[in-house]
Amino acid sequence: MLEKILIFVVFLGPLIFFHELGHFFFARLFGVRVEVFSIGFGPKIFKYKKKDTEYAVSAIPLGGYVKMFGDDPFSEVELSPEEKKVAFNHKSKWARFWIVFGGPLANLILAYVLYVGLLAGGEKVPESKVGIVTQTATLYEKGLRTGDVLVGINDEKILSFDDLNIKASKVETIKVNRNGEVQTLTVDMNLEPFINAFMQVMSPMKRPLVIDESNEKFFLSYSSQNPDTSVSYDELAQNFQPGEIYLFHYVQEGEKFAVNDEPHAVKLEGASLDEALRAAHIYPIDLEISNVVMSSAADKGDLKKGDILLSFNGESIYRFEELREKLQKINKDEEVTLALRTPEGIVERKVVPEIKEVDGQKLALIGIQSSVEFLRPKLIVAKAESFGAAVTEAFSRTWDGVIKTVSGYKKLITREVSLNNIGGPLAIGKVASDSFNVSLSMFFRLMAIISINLGVINLFPIPVLDGGHIMFLVLETINRGPLSRKKLELAQRLGMSVLFLLIFVAIFNDISRLF
Repeated sequence: MLEKILIFVVFLGPLIFFHELGHFFFARLFGVRVEVFSIGFGPKIFKYKKKDTEYAVSAIPLGGYVKMFGDDPFSEVELSPEEKKVAFNHKSKWARFWIVFGGPLANLILAYVLYVGLLAGGEKVPESKVGIVTQTATLYEKGLRTGDVLVGINDEKILSFDDLNIKASKVETIKVNRNGEVQTLTVDMNLEPFINAFMQVMSPMKRPLVIDESNEKFFLSYSSQNPDTSVSYDELAQNFQPGEIYLFHYVQEGEKFAVNDEPHAVKLEGASLDEALRAAHIYPIDLEISNVVMSSAADKGDLKKGDILLSFNGESIYRFEELREKLQKINKDEEVTLALRTPEGIVERKVVPEIKEVDGQKLALIGIQSSVEFLRPKLIVAKAESFGAAVTEAFSRTWDGVIKTVSGYKKLITREVSLNNIGGPLAIGKVASDSFNVSLSMFFRLMAIISINLGVINLFPIPVLDGGHIMFLVLETINRGPLSRKKLELAQRLGMSVLFLLIFVAIFNDISRLF
């Protein structure tokens, strides 16, 4: 937990620092006296004063502030001519604009610099390996298969999924690496439909783990020597041919696992890997129940942790996803029969699924979780061809991030996307920790994305945000004079209400994800 907190502070600290530094820089540039430069809110845990400015680190590291002399629009204190020279509210509209805009601008510059560094120095990114491509998928008929690695679109080289935003408006062909061989597939699709179709096959890949009748866990491989731990169960199933398969003992400790070098061979016969394993009394790990929710339909039906799912209403199931799909086809209050392998042998349990609303969708659930383990994507090094190319590509990435951020919030406002997608400090902390554990490249890449988000959000025309101050400057220009005290107070109250509502939704979503 302490490690995650430290990662969160290291992640958020530079974003806050550079945002406030942008305000500070332009305030000093235009001769405004800065009274306080603080990273964090609340009680000051560290501070020192140099000339007119107090520099501080405060207890709550979820923001910061730059307090400028004369920035209170409601103050009735008469300033002397000398004080007016260093007061924020007595500077020109042009100067005040840049002082306010400096914070968001600094965040965009920080994102740009991070992207330049990543592209010039080389970044570790997940390879563009697709997930499960079913026969009903749009790209299946174009020749794409489970486990293919996308290496080219038209004549452009592809290293990661970020490269999908190519300049061409149409995808004529794609190149994929399949089992070490590069193949060219004719696609003939417009870019947007292609990207949408591609996103549909980016499901996570399952680690090829199985358990036997004695509940021993094994790693599957077609090779008896040095099994490739980056190959998924789904790829093994796609390339299945009757014959020998090798089981390696599998030991896991936390995030790490080990596969020993003394496998034993099992001869498999059948039309598919799933059926052949079932005939040999070997079961994919995702059919094992890892947890039963208390008082759920499964709990009432006497399902236990460690039970292995075999069939649903007499029909064999080979993957946990099949159970989910079959549950959605039943009628309300319909009783279903599950066959399971337990320590006592094969038994049948009857359960009545519960209908619950999840993200606005009604789903039939029984309250069990799978023991499935997913593969982490293989990381490859992506590097720009030259420093000049890194400078150009970094600008494109930053601008693309701005467009996507604006588009995302537009969808929130128009209700195309649920408010449940808004995350607060806990959500940011989790993704920061996860990205750090993947690679430093992913950590800094996420930092760039959040920096862009922070810059763009602060430009929204909401009073108390930087965009609200800019909006007041525009209205002041139209009004040919300062706005009335009554209008300013009303706008401030409205802005605080909107901001507190967003904070409440974000924190509520964070807490909801914990329970």
